[in-house]
Amino acid sequence: MAKQDYYELLGVSRSASADELKKAYRKLARKCHPDANPDDPNAEARFKEISEAYVVLSDPEKRANYDRFGHAGADGQGFGGFNGFGDFGGLGDIFEMFFGAGGRRRSGPEKGSDIRADLELNLNEAAFGVEREIKVARTEACSTCGGSGAAAGSKPVKCSACNGAGQVQYAHNTPFGRIVQSHACERCHGTGKMIEKPCPTCRGTGQVKRTRAIKVKIPPGVDSGSRLRVAGEGESGTRGGPRGDLYVYLHVKPHKVFSREGDDLICEMQISFVQASLGDELEIPTLEGTAKLKIPEGTQPGTIFRMKGKGVPNVNGYGRGDQHVVVKVVTPSRLTEKQKSLLKEFALLGGDHQKVNPTGDKSIFEKVKDAFMG
Repeated sequence: MAKQDYYELLGVSRSASADELKKAYRKLARKCHPDANPDDPNAEARFKEISEAYVVLSDPEKRANYDRFGHAGADGQGFGGFNGFGDFGGLGDIFEMFFGAGGRRRSGPEKGSDIRADLELNLNEAAFGVEREIKVARTEACSTCGGSGAAAGSKPVKCSACNGAGQVQYAHNTPFGRIVQSHACERCHGTGKMIEKPCPTCRGTGQVKRTRAIKVKIPPGVDSGSRLRVAGEGESGTRGGPRGDLYVYLHVKPHKVFSREGDDLICEMQISFVQASLGDELEIPTLEGTAKLKIPEGTQPGTIFRMKGKGVPNVNGYGRGDQHVVVKVVTPSRLTEKQKSLLKEFALLGGDHQKVNPTGDKSIFEKVKDAFMG
């Protein structure tokens, strides 16, 4: 496959200056470096291509040869295919020269990792808040050695490989000249210290795994998907670093009566067609017990009544939502003969009870209500 033009690879013109070449390479190197694209199998090859282009074009003699003969001239000069760098480690040298040593282990204190816990709540707990205790498995400083990793009566000693620096230096020859790099010491793993007599409890790591019960205060108004941060309750830090944080993810169980939309609650209430026609006063369930709701005469199926301030408190403290009651009018499926007779009479009268009752007896509505309500 034919190689792509070096100038096109870097996105510069053929008259680009040395500074323009360097800026273009820096931008592309950051974007295409394999460490920045761990899921891209082509990232390494792409990075090699742009690095090869920069090596050639940044050298005046090699650039002149390339401008005159193209890739054929470049190969003839012994720098085609990026052979001058050997393996991919050489590309890391170039990248570090521009951006600093990527992936270098730190020798100073490091904060511990964050950990996650999941907590299930019922609707009342989510609405009004609660304090719960959760168990978390995490690393902690070993109590036997105080986190030093050394057995009793001993202590860590200076690493002889790096003389306690935690890093060692390596020199590399590159097309840019001799470059000196620093890497974490492999013997002491960047700590600068060696443990000759490891602690029997933690085996020299200075850390142990323990399960702790942690109290978590849940504020009012949370919902499924809410996340709480409990500072300093994560994994133990290293080399004297602070602990990480604990993140608690909340899940609210479905409720038998209520569904939730934001800070509002919705419930359904079944009433008879007699109640819907004549009106009634109902006891409605709420999160805090029951409350009375007046159903006016002539209420239609699907009517929604609003009970102000009976919803869920806002998690940010901005008041409280409402409760919405959806009326469902239930049609009886089994009728007595008397009920059927009254309904037929009701239908014949056209629903206007003012036209019947010439003798002062109960109206047809009252008879129907008595028949259905007992």
